[in-house]
Amino acid sequence: MQGKQLDFMPCSQWQRELSNSATDIEPQVRELLDKVVEQGDPAIEELSQRFDGFSPRFIELKPYDQYGLETGLLNAIVAAGKRIEAFAEFQRKQLRDSTYLDECGEFGFRYQPIERIGAYIPGGRFPLISTALMTLIPAKLAGCRERIACSPSDHPAVLAAASFAGATQFIQIGGAQAIAALAFGYQQINPVQMIVGPGNQYVNIAKQLLSNRVQIDVAAGPSELLILADEEVNQEWLIADMAAQAEHDPQAQSILVSDSQSLLNQVREQLETDEALTELLQQNQIVLLLAQSIEEMVNFSNQYAAEHLLLADTRIDQGRLINFGSLFVGENSAVAYGDYCSGPNHTLPTMGTANRSSGLSVQSFMKLQSVQSIHDQGRKELSSIGEKIAEAEQLVWHKRSMQVRS
Repeated sequence: MQGKQLDFMPCSQWQRELSNSATDIEPQVRELLDKVVEQGDPAIEELSQRFDGFSPRFIELKPYDQYGLETGLLNAIVAAGKRIEAFAEFQRKQLRDSTYLDECGEFGFRYQPIERIGAYIPGGRFPLISTALMTLIPAKLAGCRERIACSPSDHPAVLAAASFAGATQFIQIGGAQAIAALAFGYQQINPVQMIVGPGNQYVNIAKQLLSNRVQIDVAAGPSELLILADEEVNQEWLIADMAAQAEHDPQAQSILVSDSQSLLNQVREQLETDEALTELLQQNQIVLLLAQSIEEMVNFSNQYAAEHLLLADTRIDQGRLINFGSLFVGENSAVAYGDYCSGPNHTLPTMGTANRSSGLSVQSFMKLQSVQSIHDQGRKELSSIGEKIAEAEQLVWHKRSMQVRS
């Protein structure tokens, strides 16, 4: 460490703030879902009118190049989509069915795509083109037969992205009522088996409440970025990265951890020369933390389990970093590339869940199924094992079903 001791919080004392605001709206969302269960389509239509201001609308998608988009934007959507598709195809090729033989028979597993999935694409102030690409393309590569896109937005760029990404149907509907329509079915849409995609608190709570009925991707929290940096880092790039993730929403947070007081001081000084960046710093959307050593930086990272982890410290071996949603190695690897177009998926675990869960991938849209085929000699061998265990568990017919084969 260099320089004079400053008032940066030690990373050992910092803890992630857990928001309880979502629990406040859970009863409201639960009531909404119960209403849909009781009343069906009329409830979905009434809720859509109340919250969206319009009735749900099925939109027939045209070819992606027929939405009158500016050429540069259209080319960017196609280029990003192709990169996401290439990475998804790479993932799919790794998921190979496999079997082995032993003295009892043949045993193995196979991957089977989920039949029907729903992808929620938020509306908001801007068209979330990247969400359409990131959710629908892996489902298409996985082989999901029906891929239903829902969004409160009918922006041409969203429709073009959904078309390019392979949506088989598109419904203009938003909020928790969209999640209900996907989960319970609406008009000609059968209930889906999986729902993916980010959204507001109502959308996220609805997904969580329905997770015993449908598979969901991740319990999405505010966007987060952790940067581990040394003194050689390009500070302008680093500051832009932190501001980029902080602008997702008012609860989003970017954290810089370094054992260099000099670096932290210089970064803070630069932040304080800009009014908007100063505000992010004051609101704890940008946080600067001091570590005592490289070891403490690594330990903090593994404990924090960041959604996005940017390794901008050449002294740290990336193999030591074990908990993250997506790792960006080196200062060239801007997290914004991952948000839009580098290829790996941007739907990632937040709020520390990266220590036990994964981001969205082709595998997310597939079931892993075991298969076993036992031959004549195998049934005798397995009966001699299984009968003893069944007897000890006092499960008479389990024992009998093996005994008759021995």
